Amino acid sequence: MVYFAAVVQGLALVTFPAASSIFTSPDGFGFDSTRYGVLFAPQVVLAILASGLAPKLARRWGLRRVLLAGLVGDFFSMGLLALSGLLMDAPDAAFAVLLLATASLGLGFGATVMALNTYAEAFFPERADRAVLALNALLGVGTALAPALVAVVVALGAWWLLPVVAAGILVLLFGVAWTQPLRTAEAAAAGGGAGPPASIGWADLPRRFWLYAASVFVYGFVETLSGCWAVLYLGGERGVSAQGASLALTAFWAMVTVGRLLIAVVSRIVPARWIYVGLPLALVIAFQLAARVQGEMGGIVVFGLVGLACSGFLPLSISFGGGEFPRLAAVMSGGLIAFYQLGYGLAAFGVGPLQSLLGWSFSTIFAAGSLVALPLAVIALFLVRRSRPANA
Repeated sequence: MVYFAAVVQGLALVTFPAASSIFTSPDGFGFDSTRYGVLFAPQVVLAILASGLAPKLARRWGLRRVLLAGLVGDFFSMGLLALSGLLMDAPDAAFAVLLLATASLGLGFGATVMALNTYAEAFFPERADRAVLALNALLGVGTALAPALVAVVVALGAWWLLPVVAAGILVLLFGVAWTQPLRTAEAAAAGGGAGPPASIGWADLPRRFWLYAASVFVYGFVETLSGCWAVLYLGGERGVSAQGASLALTAFWAMVTVGRLLIAVVSRIVPARWIYVGLPLALVIAFQLAARVQGEMGGIVVFGLVGLACSGFLPLSISFGGGEFPRLAAVMSGGLIAFYQLGYGLAAFGVGPLQSLLGWSFSTIFAAGSLVALPLAVIALFLVRRSRPANA
């Protein structure tokens, strides 16, 4: 149930950026790039709030209730997205409804992903790295499905059908989760031990948490640069068709998933910590290729490479942090998801002003992504070289 919830969460998360052509097309909602980027602001704020508060709520309510609350948030998000289709002739009203939809998605994502990562670590304490990678690979399956399914429903002339189906699946998933005891909830929320004090705050977290936080913040930016803007970049600057751009985004998320599965296998031979350092270096190269890509097939291949380079960094950060500080696993997971969302937000609604106010092209912005990925490798190397047992 936990792993299936990850697939559904990934589908819900990427439905909005996968539908970017609908939001910005004159035949759709007609938003400009700045307004499209602002759509993600409520999602980021509420996701940070939810993931930051979720560990405390898990201690008070139990982790199971936090998961159920997250699924409710996802359901309202998909429902509001579908209803917004009735307001395409009133873009201002539609924009307001969509802001509520992304806010609900932020609540759902922050609570659900924190709970799922904590469950994965708790259920497989001896194989936490692989368990979290597997969970996030399945999250990636959902993210890869979203742009492909959007392309299908757009071709059918009924783009709203995808959020309707997603909402229905979320209702079924909620019903299944409601019937499951998930009896490890308390242990998972405490990271498998006695757990942190209920009053623990940001100032009480270990100093190395902030290194992990910095790494996932930067990672959130580089992942979202592709996840939110690849379709508009390929369609607007490279002349790729809407279907071709959607396939490139599908390739990105599919390779994120494939990469996580490969890392779970390869980490039996190559230490996961060195893979952790190698991924940002691969991102530096991949973004340079993305800035120079031409044509539909080139876009599919290059953004697939970007996805492969992104793949394992976030789940490895979460599992490494939880492994170093097992009694703070839930707090670490929630905090890291919050910082990931900060990076997500910076890329989601920061790129629009760069383009409209400063006149930067998307190719220039993607080339600059290499400069952002480079310090990510430095932080990762420092974390690997200075790694120590949690109780040391």
